[in-house]
Amino acid sequence: MNRSTLAIAATACVCINFAILPLAAQTMASSPTSAAPSNEKTDAAAKPSEKCLTDLRAFDSQMEKDGYWLGGSGIGYGYPMGGYGYATGGYPQGTVASYQNARPGYEIRVLMASANILGRSGQQQSCEDVLATTRGIYKRYAAEMHGDGIPMADVPAWRRQEIAAAKPVTSGQTSFRSDELLGTGVRSPANEALGSVEDLVMNPKTGKIAYLVIGRGGVFGIDEKYVPVPWAAFKVSANTSLLVLDTTKSAMETAPQVKKDQFASGGHFEQVSEKIDAYWKTHLSDKSSN
Repeated sequence: MNRSTLAIAATACVCINFAILPLAAQTMASSPTSAAPSNEKTDAAAKPSEKCLTDLRAFDSQMEKDGYWLGGSGIGYGYPMGGYGYATGGYPQGTVASYQNARPGYEIRVLMASANILGRSGQQQSCEDVLATTRGIYKRYAAEMHGDGIPMADVPAWRRQEIAAAKPVTSGQTSFRSDELLGTGVRSPANEALGSVEDLVMNPKTGKIAYLVIGRGGVFGIDEKYVPVPWAAFKVSANTSLLVLDTTKSAMETAPQVKKDQFASGGHFEQVSEKIDAYWKTHLSDKSSN
């Protein structure tokens, strides 16, 4: 799939998410199998159902390991369409007739987001019910893929190849569009997941990209923390399928953060930049990136 088509699909997925969530909530409320028991806590201060949230993360990780799609909350989440993400070696396109008009990844993404909301509000049983439905959809999908002889992708091996082949973004060999960067996963050279690109920050004086804001630590976009990292510190793989940052998870955890929708208040770009640049000057393994 080319990046333009991918961007359209990603936008459609987001729109479907917001359009379907209220409907999904209404459907679950009227369904005897998914309605919350009367003794479940539904107020905003309810203690999160850690068991269901843990099960949710484990299921998400398992889907990624299976290799039929990249998993997680990235824009490649869903039915493989023309080889997204697998620039080295390709990724076969499915032919399951029942999925011609909608990818099961859309359904699964909405349901997992719904389960996450239920789990965070303390509704353990409702969360598990939705997760069980999600597993059923995925089981059918995986069985049909297997029946069509479509092999699972070796995601770890693919990532290692992409990381090894990544080139500095400042090498001058590639130009970038915002839709290519937004949502792209960020990995360390050791193949650790560091987050994904949430936003771009431009230098007001030069008009060039100054920072990528990396969203990390949340579940499906909820409770994420936003860490700006200098643009020049990144390497990029073929087709911008992932970005490589030569640092560690612990460095990301202690890095300066910004608000999701604001890098700095008016007129304070330079002050914020100084703090961020000073931090990354000592927390990047590859000093040549500074």
